[in-house]
Amino acid sequence: MKLIVQIPCFNEASTLAETVRDIPASITGVSSIEILVIDDGSTDGTAELARSLGVQNIVSNTSNLGLAHTFRRGIDAALQRGADIIVNIDGDHQYRGGDIPKIIQPILQGKADIVIANRQTDTIAHFPWQKRLLQKIGSAIVRWLSNTKAIDSTSGFRAFSRGAALKLTILSNYTYTLESILQAQSKGLAIENIPVITNRPTRESRLMRNIRSYVLFSTATIIRVFAMYNPLRVFMYIGLPLIALGFALIVRFLYYYLTAGGAGLIQSLVIGAFAFATGSTVVLAGILADLNQFNRRLLEDILERIKKLEYEK
Repeated sequence: MKLIVQIPCFNEASTLAETVRDIPASITGVSSIEILVIDDGSTDGTAELARSLGVQNIVSNTSNLGLAHTFRRGIDAALQRGADIIVNIDGDHQYRGGDIPKIIQPILQGKADIVIANRQTDTIAHFPWQKRLLQKIGSAIVRWLSNTKAIDSTSGFRAFSRGAALKLTILSNYTYTLESILQAQSKGLAIENIPVITNRPTRESRLMRNIRSYVLFSTATIIRVFAMYNPLRVFMYIGLPLIALGFALIVRFLYYYLTAGGAGLIQSLVIGAFAFATGSTVVLAGILADLNQFNRRLLEDILERIKKLEYEK
C-alpha cells in the first residue's frame, strides 16, 4: 500500500521545511510513503528547498496556474507514481502531518473513498466570525446539493483512494475542494470526515483575498458544477415557477374574460403567455441537457479507463 502526500506550493519556502518534517516516516498499514511537491511557479526557491529536504518527487509549473490546476497536476503525478492513497496537505503548515494516519484510516478500512479533515471552524479563535458563518452556510449548502456528509467543504487536507482519484475530473480553475465533493455523489464515492486541530496561520489565505470575491467565485463554482451533474433538477427549479406563474395569469385572464368581459386584463394574458412559454423552454432545455449528460458520463468513463491504462502499475 503506497501513500503519496502531495503538497501544492506557491512561494512556501518559509514553511515548507516544517510541513515536510511533520509528515510521518511510517504508518501502520502503509508499506511506503513518498512526498510530492507541486511548485506552482514559485519565485522564492520553493522547489530548490524541496530538493534540499530530500523530497522524492517535484513537479514544477512554469508559471502560477492556480490551486485547482496545481491540485489536478499533483493527482495525475501521484497516480503515475503508483499511489494507492493520495493525501493532499497545504504547504503553509496549517495542518498537522501527524493527523495523516487518522485521515487515511477510513480508506485503509474500506469505509470511504474520500476523507476530509474537519477543521472544526467554530472552535478556531483566529477565524473572524464572518468566515466562520460563511464556512457553516457554504458547507450546509454543499451537503444539501451533493447529498454527502461533508462537514468542512473547503478543507484542503483530505485523502483520496486510488479509485476516487481516477474518477475525479476537476474542471474548475479556482478551487478543487467544492467540485470534488459535488462530483462524489454523482460518481458514487463515499465521503468521511475526521476532526483535526489546525496550527496557527503563518500567512493570509491566498484563495480568500476578500469575503466578497470568495463568495462570488465559490457560488459560481457550486452552481456550475451542480448544474453540470444535475441539469434537469436545476432547469426545473427555474422553469416550473415560470410555468406556474404563466398558468395562473392565463387562468386569471380567462376567468375575468368569461365573467366580466376581460376589460383591461389583456396584460395578464400577455405576461402569462410569455412566462409560460419561457418556463416551458427552460424545462425543455433541461430535458435536452439531461439527455446530453449521458454523453458526458460516457466520456468520463472513457477518460477513467484511459487513466487506468496510462497509470497502470
